[in-house]
Amino acid sequence: MVPLLILISLVTTTLIWALSHIVKNMLLVRELQRKLPNFATIPAKPVLGNAHLFKRDPTPPGIFATFTRFHARYGNDLIGQGLFNQPVLQVTSAPVVEQVIQTRTIKKSIIYEFMRPWLKEGLVTSLGKKWAQRRRIITPAFHFKILEEFLGIFKERTEVLVDKLKEQVGKGDVNIYEHVTLCTLDIISESAMGVKLNAQDDPNSSYVQAVKEMSDIIFRRLFSVMRDFKIVFLMSEAAVRQREALQTLHKFTDSVILQRKAQLDDEQARKESQQKLEETDIYGKRKMTLLELLLNVSIEGHPLTNSDIREEVDTFMFAGHDTTTSCISFSAYHIARHPDVQQKLYDEMVRVLGQDFKNAELTYSTLQELKYLEMTIKETLRIHPSVPIIGRKSAGDMKIDGQTIPAGVDIAVLIYAIHHNPEVFPEPDKFDPERFNEENSAKRHPYSYIPFSAGARNCIGQKYALLEIKVTLVKLLGHYRLLACEPENEVKIKSDMTLRPVNGTFVKIVPR
Repeated sequence: MVPLLILISLVTTTLIWALSHIVKNMLLVRELQRKLPNFATIPAKPVLGNAHLFKRDPTPPGIFATFTRFHARYGNDLIGQGLFNQPVLQVTSAPVVEQVIQTRTIKKSIIYEFMRPWLKEGLVTSLGKKWAQRRRIITPAFHFKILEEFLGIFKERTEVLVDKLKEQVGKGDVNIYEHVTLCTLDIISESAMGVKLNAQDDPNSSYVQAVKEMSDIIFRRLFSVMRDFKIVFLMSEAAVRQREALQTLHKFTDSVILQRKAQLDDEQARKESQQKLEETDIYGKRKMTLLELLLNVSIEGHPLTNSDIREEVDTFMFAGHDTTTSCISFSAYHIARHPDVQQKLYDEMVRVLGQDFKNAELTYSTLQELKYLEMTIKETLRIHPSVPIIGRKSAGDMKIDGQTIPAGVDIAVLIYAIHHNPEVFPEPDKFDPERFNEENSAKRHPYSYIPFSAGARNCIGQKYALLEIKVTLVKLLGHYRLLACEPENEVKIKSDMTLRPVNGTFVKIVPR
């Protein structure tokens, strides 16, 4: 009898909580509708919110497609509703996006909470004072003199990629995404940590597989109806897989940190490992990896702990390969489908780097001269932005269109939809690098194109990424002509934490 009463009490309490939560959220939605008359409202149902609109598209590609269709159908800036009618603002018009990104009263959305078991309080997930401190100490690692030192690593690892692709010449469609993924992992491992991962020689490495597993779990949690109930996730099979993946990821990073720490302790030039690096150390001739920088800095007189260092290294290992993989592989795909673009790129490389440009000495300054290449990369990032959505949450006193937004409202900045706005980019599905010549770029609102986010929390590694992408494409086009794949292999996209191809990014490879 007693257990039955307890059960009835629990059920009753849960129902009361759910009902009060729904009513509260519905009232909040009405308040937002009143305050934001320029925002359209996506049709919703009690309890389910907008979930019923996803029922025909249960797979990840369908989820992403449904999001993009919302804006095509209802407009740029929308009021949506999640489970229990939790309000969410989906913004894509440049002026509103600017207001959201520039505000100081903002928090990160729930997806960043799902990243924390892996990235902890790294630069992507941290807030406030901690974020500001980390941003300040990491910024010198991306000084152009440091980046130029990394060009040698970019060159060596992409030459391995070119060599691996020789095996695919004449074999029809090649999924270049898989090859590029391994190459970018090698590059970020060596440049950020000073360790050769050699993923291109070991494509089935446990670290590579663990990165894929964690990305998939995080995205699926985001769209789970039980996403707000951590206890439910902890009892799921996905939680078991996450623990196994985290063990692999953190074990690898910890071993690298200990190894490099021991090496630095043996160097006579580093008399005091806790002493903050002088500018001459950072910008001198000796190549400085991100890991070494973290091992040598202090905050308020204290060196970073191994845990502090690991969360930043984990962050850059993830962010530094996944996003560049996306851009490089999608760039190759579009270049293969547009022979006129490919010829212009080749002619520019010959003019700037010489006839035998595949073996040319690449420098920071010469890569900046490849203007058409940069335009091509920008157009790729417009059509296929590596990070298609960023999430924020109002923290109180945030204003949109002059109206104060209540604290706790989720805000989704849909970069993919921003970049496909036909009012800003006519024929948005057409690949046209000339959109980014100086004249056309000057006409657009600065927040109508934000592939690396914008504002104070923009991507700290964007110059690093662009250099890596440029070197890789120069090497690829120096050795091969890229041809379009067969119609059945045309790219279809999905999104987890980054934009990805559903089944791969295919091209044909022909020697030059």
